[in-house]
Amino acid sequence: MSPSSLTNSVLTDLYAHADPKNVEGMARFGIVSTGNILGVTLPFIRTKAKALRRNHELALELWNTGIYEARLLAAFIADPAQLTKPVMTSWAKQFDNWAICDGLCIHLFRRSRHAHDLADAWSKRKEEFVRRAGFVMMATLAVHDKEADNDVFLCYLSVIERASGDDRNGVRKAVNWALRQIGKRNASLNRAAIASARRIAKRSESSARWIASDALRELLSAAVRKRLTTRRRPGSRRGNRGT
Repeated sequence: MSPSSLTNSVLTDLYAHADPKNVEGMARFGIVSTGNILGVTLPFIRTKAKALRRNHELALELWNTGIYEARLLAAFIADPAQLTKPVMTSWAKQFDNWAICDGLCIHLFRRSRHAHDLADAWSKRKEEFVRRAGFVMMATLAVHDKEADNDVFLCYLSVIERASGDDRNGVRKAVNWALRQIGKRNASLNRAAIASARRIAKRSESSARWIASDALRELLSAAVRKRLTTRRRPGSRRGNRGT
């Protein structure tokens, strides 16, 4: 089956599982799009992705349809090794809601060899969802990239501090998320993230104060401290897990 006919087959299946009631529910959670939303459930998309497996050409075609669910499906079947910076940035510029932004970053972009470079670059962009993507990447890399040195995340903390005054909802929540995830990566980064949060708390912007107070609540919690202490224990089998 050629990629074009396969794309048509996938779209037919997505339309067959469309549900307008789900579209209404998604809108209440801020999932609206400049393209078309069908209301297909995430479990169905995951099942479809499992059946299709990796298919980068199909993923590119599905993205180009502009349909929300087709684009989300692309995140599961695209090949991270074939992603280029221009393609990733082009897709990021087309993000129009938090869900497609987070879905692509979590399920696809963070697996790319360009992930750290683009996390930094996107965090400096002006567009709300491109900038959000930069901080979502930092958050998910803090969880999943086991090889990155602390220095990488210390640099991210500086970027987080500078961006904490951005009061756009999509950005401030991602900045907060990145700060919390970095602070839960290990004990050293926990101390650094707490220090960053305390500096952010001194800023005048309401977004900065919210980011700081919410992050400190978690990073200073007994639960987080206990987990970080357990990780340092000699012979611990948990290692340097990110969550």
